Amino acid sequence: MSSRRVLIVDDSPSFRDLAIRILADWGYEVVEASTISQALARVHELRPSAVLADIGLPDGDGFALTQQLLDLPWPIRVILISSDSDAGNGFEAQRLGALGFFPKDDLMSDEFRELLEHG
Repeated sequence: MSSRRVLIVDDSPSFRDLAIRILADWGYEVVEASTISQALARVHELRPSAVLADIGLPDGDGFALTQQLLDLPWPIRVILISSDSDAGNGFEAQRLGALGFFPKDDLMSDEFRELLEHG
């Protein structure tokens, strides 16, 4: 498991490209997936230390993915994202055991970087 490897799970190629640029600038090795099934395959193959997952995905939602990831036999940190900044998303993310929830517009914030780097 690489402590500097992050998996981005989002069905928007333009958002994945933006997130990859930001995280690579911060020194992360970034891998990507556009669906839950791709994400699970990449997690088993590459064992990233963290997953940045959109709540809305073509084959399910980030909440369900969070539950599957946190059931793995190794530690993994999950941060949920969405273009919908509804506060209820944050409560649900926390309830499931994710590190937190961030609106996509806050991806470049100091708070997001701090959470990603230090949990």
